[in-house]
Amino acid sequence: MSESGILKIATRKSALALWQAEHVASLLRQQHSGIQVELLPLVTEGDRILDKPLASIGGKGLFLKELERALLDGEADLAVHSMKDVPGEMTPGLRVDIVLERANPFDALLSRDGQRLAELPTGARIGSSSLRRQCQLLAARPDLRVLDLRGNVDTRIRKLQAGEYEAIILAYAGLERLAMHGLVTETLAAPAWLPAPTQGTIGIQYPESAEQTRELLLPLNHAETALRTQAERGVARRLQGSCQVPLAVFAEISAGLLNLQALVGEPDGSRVLRAQRQGAVADLLQLVEALADDLLQQGADQIIARA
Repeated sequence: MSESGILKIATRKSALALWQAEHVASLLRQQHSGIQVELLPLVTEGDRILDKPLASIGGKGLFLKELERALLDGEADLAVHSMKDVPGEMTPGLRVDIVLERANPFDALLSRDGQRLAELPTGARIGSSSLRRQCQLLAARPDLRVLDLRGNVDTRIRKLQAGEYEAIILAYAGLERLAMHGLVTETLAAPAWLPAPTQGTIGIQYPESAEQTRELLLPLNHAETALRTQAERGVARRLQGSCQVPLAVFAEISAGLLNLQALVGEPDGSRVLRAQRQGAVADLLQLVEALADDLLQQGADQIIARA
């Protein structure tokens, strides 16, 4: 915490990022009477470069660098991220081990004419810059045209409404947080359609040495979400998952059992490898290893090497 006694939260300037940061600030105020919290909005390199797919310019880590620099320089006490934007390898001196309860983890299809994925006409233009979404789309509907789509949620929806696409795919959680989930035509859910690792989860990053900040944040941590996050990030890390690889991982916990599903595929959907494991939550690390090994034995290493 700064000398002024104000807890400063670094955040991107998009409407969704600001909502997430203010949500964390609100939770902190509820937990700690009298605490002062301020947002420090920053523009990241990922926000500036909007004319190229993320996979070609360095991946989702581009949304973190400026926020991480603010933490390391002492300009901010913590940063709020969508966990799916957080690379598997953490920047030295920082940690992300506090996560909020997960929102809807799935993808959402928004179409101009209210058509579900199976109902879209041949040749329909679908907007998405995610290789994971492109892979699953083309595996299910190779007759569709998948076009790049970047920008914040409002921008993407405007492009749909302007007729640049017949449909687009976005994360359901982001739409829900911005009260736009009424626009969803179809929820693309497991097991048929798998989300990005940790999609729908908000993570809080802070300096490793900031024990006072950690103590303030601990009441916000959601234990089950933390386990699901550990499992999904574990699989992604084992498979060297990045924006350059179409990779999906989804973990669920029920009655003490962890159900873990994942896929790796070619960007054009011509080959999709799937694996699933279920077992006791206590065996999380072994399940992660077994699932990843299954995919590697099926040939995921070849797909990753080409990517």
